[in-house]
Amino acid sequence: MRFSPAPRLAVLYPLAGILVSLLVTGCSTMDSSSGPALYDSKPVSVEIGKASFYGGRDIGKPTANGERYHASNCTAAHKKLPFNTMVRVTNLKNGKSVLVRINDRGPFVKGRVIDLTVVPARQIEMISDGIVPVKIEVLKPIEVIRKPNRILEVGN
Repeated sequence: MRFSPAPRLAVLYPLAGILVSLLVTGCSTMDSSSGPALYDSKPVSVEIGKASFYGGRDIGKPTANGERYHASNCTAAHKKLPFNTMVRVTNLKNGKSVLVRINDRGPFVKGRVIDLTVVPARQIEMISDGIVPVKIEVLKPIEVIRKPNRILEVGN
């Protein structure tokens, strides 16, 4: 009696679709546990330099802040910026930009200023080039008031 592989494929196709959607939208979604993240449009500081990307053999290894590197991370390595700093990285060759969170240290190669993980590198279309000129803008979060600072009395 022979079994057809079709039932197994029927299960794998939806899972593959979910994985692809996570990889594609990984950088455009932020941690929504505290509501949407808002950042001031005027950057705190700007740095121009070359960017590279890393992945593959680093999957599952700890980053400098202790998190494990995952393929779907939208993070980056920078030599000096504090961990959890949000930066906008713009590929100066094509104008595409992406938001990433600093969670690692590096790159430790002369002339490079930031190392992106694979997902944001794909989003700014730098995979085929490997190293591209970029503009890094450090973003300042905007505080959103979630509770009123006073209680209005009803009936007055």
